[in-house]
Amino acid sequence: MKQSLSYYITLLVIKLKGLKSDFSKDPINYKKIRKQDVHHPKGKFFKHNRLRNFKVSDTSITEIGIDENSFKLLIFIHGGAFISGPGQHHWDTIKGVAEQTNYKIWMCNYPKAPENKITLISENIDSVYEIALKTYVPNQISFIGDSAGGTLVTSLMQRLIKKNIEIPSKIILISPVMDASMSNPEIEKVDYIDPMMSKNGVLSAKIMCVENNDLKNPMISPLYGSFENFPRTILFLAENDITYPDQKLAIQKLVKAKVNHEIIVGMNMPHIWPILPVMKEAKIALNEIISILNN
Repeated sequence: MKQSLSYYITLLVIKLKGLKSDFSKDPINYKKIRKQDVHHPKGKFFKHNRLRNFKVSDTSITEIGIDENSFKLLIFIHGGAFISGPGQHHWDTIKGVAEQTNYKIWMCNYPKAPENKITLISENIDSVYEIALKTYVPNQISFIGDSAGGTLVTSLMQRLIKKNIEIPSKIILISPVMDASMSNPEIEKVDYIDPMMSKNGVLSAKIMCVENNDLKNPMISPLYGSFENFPRTILFLAENDITYPDQKLAIQKLVKAKVNHEIIVGMNMPHIWPILPVMKEAKIALNEIISILNN
């Protein structure tokens, strides 16, 4: 499949920004990476369609929506290797979804590592869903998570099922990190072609977040948890992404558990490609996400 001109422009921008270099550092320079965080989005759209800001535990939630009476909720758990975020690309994605669906969207700015560890972060995500259930019934709720956000969404489902708590209608996972240990030997091969991520930095970030050096704890490595009884699961994956080898293992578990799932693989695409700016392939993928939410 031939890539668009905007694809090559995107790769050039990624290279010029030095993302691969930043994610090759051990320890990772989380303070530098956080300089790209956007906690309060600007622009007319967010000025007119920000419904409210509130807190759940230590998580700041920005509620966005065009229809304030909507009965459908999309909970957005952003990525950033547990150390940063949200970024402008997350807000741009929310804008695109809000403009073309009737969902209310909760952007969840959860606590970050290294100041906070995975147990506290996970407890925050649990609390967000608990609060959502006070207003919405489960089949009115969907989740979307990219990268580490995909980790948090997946591990949340495992905890909900284990506790016999009703699960949401569907989850959309964009390049979810399934194994924080980065121990899959296939990762080394992909590292050479991944334009954005590198094993050294990703692993360093996970170590900052984990407790007792247990990188295979399902809270941060859901690959080692159960996928039985998962809700409808849609995965957007990328070939040129070091997290792809572990995602393929997770798919095997979804298949074995007979979970209703869909897989969209971006050929030659980088990490989190559906929510990257400018790129034509990203716009097509985002439209597919919007179609999934509307149907």
